[in-house]
Amino acid sequence: MSLFSTAIEPLRFREALGHYASGITVITSHCDGEPLGFTCQSFYSVSMNPPLVSFSVMSNSASYPGIRKAGRFAVNILSGEQVGISNQFARRGTDKWQGVDWQASPLGNPIIAGSLHWLDCEIHAEHAAGDHLIVIGEVKALNLQEAAAAQPLLYFKGQYCNLAELSPA
Repeated sequence: MSLFSTAIEPLRFREALGHYASGITVITSHCDGEPLGFTCQSFYSVSMNPPLVSFSVMSNSASYPGIRKAGRFAVNILSGEQVGISNQFARRGTDKWQGVDWQASPLGNPIIAGSLHWLDCEIHAEHAAGDHLIVIGEVKALNLQEAAAAQPLLYFKGQYCNLAELSPA
């Protein structure tokens, strides 16, 4: 008898992927006079030349159609102090921007105050993948904040954590 099943149960799959620690970002854009955004942990670099990054978003996202229409987005890499921002932008059907301090990037995308870093991108490509879309962006501008002691906001095993909790004893 095999220890491995050929059918992958969605909850077990999610649990397995939860063992991969990831940073948390908020993908933002500005379309038709309104700021848009959503929390995203599936963000990664793709290419150094040209400078490309990627994120995945649910196909039924309420925010992504406006981002697609704008043709551009910013990646706000959240700091460990921004759990509230992460939670706020993960919700559906609420005013995600209530009480959020932001300024426009060079491309006009919202940059959330207190983020560790941001990347300003134009949409380069989009690919359907199951129940998600893979979006590739070409980085046009970036800014590393000067917060030397700041830690990234991380997600591991279904909860927020910090680097000290993950470091070996």
